[in-house]
Amino acid sequence: MSQLLLETIRCQDGQLDNLHYHQERLKRSRRELLGLTGDLRLEDIQVPEEMRTGLYKCRIVYAEKIEVIEFLPYQMQAVASLKLVDCGQLNYSYKFADRKPIEKLYRLRNQADDVLFLRRGLLTDSSYANIALFDGHQWFTPARPLLAGTRRAALVDAGLLLPDHIHPKDLAHFQELRLINSMIRLEDAQRVPINQIFF
Repeated sequence: MSQLLLETIRCQDGQLDNLHYHQERLKRSRRELLGLTGDLRLEDIQVPEEMRTGLYKCRIVYAEKIEVIEFLPYQMQAVASLKLVDCGQLNYSYKFADRKPIEKLYRLRNQADDVLFLRRGLLTDSSYANIALFDGHQWFTPARPLLAGTRRAALVDAGLLLPDHIHPKDLAHFQELRLINSMIRLEDAQRVPINQIFF
């Protein structure tokens, strides 16, 4: 069996969010990794009646076909501090279901709540989210994330996030950092104070 891939979709009151971006990533991943061009249509997913009120994580595991679809109650984890960790040659440009390499690096966070990965001297992502940095006027995001997330893609396309190369020394120019992913919208994301990002 091929290595399994993952999509995590925000399901709010029965509505699957950002579906176009998830569909595009699924299609690209299957084409580039598996050489498959046939569609797995995410819009055909039926939200169970009992999951149509409230916030759920729709977790889809797939490769040649969809292996698992599950709906899980979602609660945002509290993150108030980050530890900068060099991720070396880690390649996570596809959203694999197996996160062992990331989990291994996550254990290097010391007393911080999560890690903030560096690759080739540039900021990338936390262990589970892309980052957005606010300088008082505009939101920025690393131009080369480990994983180009669907929420990030939508915000970049809308002109609300500007991709840029961001070095650790550049953190001093920003007022705050927020963690965003398919489940966490920019407006809902917790603020991580810049002085709580540890070297």
